[in-house]
Amino acid sequence: MAAMTQKKVLFGFHAVGVRLKVAPESVVEVFFDASRRDARMRHFLERAREAGVRLTESDGLRLSKLSGGHGHQGIVAHVQPLPQTSSLDELLEQVEARGEAPLLLVLDGITDPHNLGACLRVADGAGAHAVIAPKDHAAGINATVAKVASGAAETVPYFMVTNLARTLNELKERAIWIIGTSDDAPQTLFQADLRGPVALVLGAEGEGMRQLTRKTCDALVSIPMCGAVESLNVSVASGVCLYEAVRQRTSR
Repeated sequence: MAAMTQKKVLFGFHAVGVRLKVAPESVVEVFFDASRRDARMRHFLERAREAGVRLTESDGLRLSKLSGGHGHQGIVAHVQPLPQTSSLDELLEQVEARGEAPLLLVLDGITDPHNLGACLRVADGAGAHAVIAPKDHAAGINATVAKVASGAAETVPYFMVTNLARTLNELKERAIWIIGTSDDAPQTLFQADLRGPVALVLGAEGEGMRQLTRKTCDALVSIPMCGAVESLNVSVASGVCLYEAVRQRTSR
């Protein structure tokens, strides 16, 4: 007998709601707080019933146990993992076939699931084609990431690669410009040309990129800091960088 596919947990209105929207057939069961009778919960349950999803009344204690915390908002779902639609190479071939300039976000050393979730949310909003991270130095997709990402963990391809420097060099072979961020960079983000194929590389706040990653970049840029703080949270920095690329690409 074939082994059953292991279910995963999603929680929160946004994360579960997006899964209901993009792949309702993958939602095995939704547990909801029966004591919540507000409009948001009624609307959510209506959508779930329309999708034919099994609904189970629960209480806050059970939901906290299912989700591993208290940020579930009264909604926890068991879902089947979505298959990764393609490899990074296949994804880039699809992007290039559509005549689009690849826009990638590379995260080096981001181990906090809250930061990863926020970065995925920003990447989705900016229309980035994928987020890339090293397998041995990054957070993976879990329920916390999915909750913080507000559904973007379901829509943005996230590739964890064995050797980040080698992957960056392979991107270069595809004529994708590798631009890293660093406080001591010789030019600012706003001086860089981000209209062509580009991968924006960000490291952890304070530590920055690892040395090998930094050496692999084609160019380094800084985000101008005009106040007293010395750096931005990586998800905020990702938003600044990605949306500058969007601004340049749409300004014409």
